[in-house]
Amino acid sequence: MQYFENNNGAPMLEAMVGAIQTNKGYLSEIDGLIGDGDHGMNMNKGFTLFKERCLTHETGFTDGLELLGAVLLEEIGGSMGPIYGTIFMDMADAGDGVEKIDLTAFSDMISAGLDGLQGIVEAKVGDKTLIDTLSPAVDALVAAKNEGKSFSEALDETKKAAKRGQESTKDLISKVGRSSRLGERSRGFLDPGATSCYLLLEAMMDQIQIILTDEA
Repeated sequence: MQYFENNNGAPMLEAMVGAIQTNKGYLSEIDGLIGDGDHGMNMNKGFTLFKERCLTHETGFTDGLELLGAVLLEEIGGSMGPIYGTIFMDMADAGDGVEKIDLTAFSDMISAGLDGLQGIVEAKVGDKTLIDTLSPAVDALVAAKNEGKSFSEALDETKKAAKRGQESTKDLISKVGRSSRLGERSRGFLDPGATSCYLLLEAMMDQIQIILTDEA
C-alpha cells in the first residue's frame, strides 16, 4: 500500500499526543538548560487539551491537524504556540480534500508546514531551532520522492534526516529567541524545539508506516 486514508488520522494524532505526554519532563529538562524550562509543560498542555476536546477514533488526519494547530495557537504560551500552530494548520490546508494521502501528498503537506513557518520566523538552518530538524526532514522526503522510493522508504530517510538535524543542535550556538542571549554558553545542549519536532515527526511517521504495512 502506497497511501493511507485521510479519514484514518487518529493513529497518527494519538501517537503525536503520546510522544509529547511521555516526554514532557525530558523536554522541560533540556529547555531548562538554555531557556525557561517550560517547553514540555506548555506542549503537554496543548496536546492534552487537543486530545480531550477534539480527538476521537473518527478524526481525520488533516482535520485533526487543523484542530491541533488551532489549540496550540490559542492555548499554549511562549513562541511554540504560533510556531507549531502554523506548521500543523498549513499542513492541513495543503492536504485539504485529499482522500488518499500518498507520498506526493504527504510531501506537499510537510513542505507547506515548513514554508508557513519560514513565513513567520527569521530562523534558518544553523540557528539552533526546530528548523534544524524540520528543514532537513523535508529535504530528505522530497529527495526520496524524486528518487522514486516507496512511501515507507521515504519515511525512513526522513526520520534519519530529522534525527541528524536534531542532534546537530547540540553543537550550535543559539541565534534566535531568549536562548540567544547565552551566546557561546548555549553550545553543548540540544535545542528543545528541535527535539520536540523530531519526536513528533517520528511518532507520526512510525504510525503511517504501520498503516502502510498493515494494509499492504
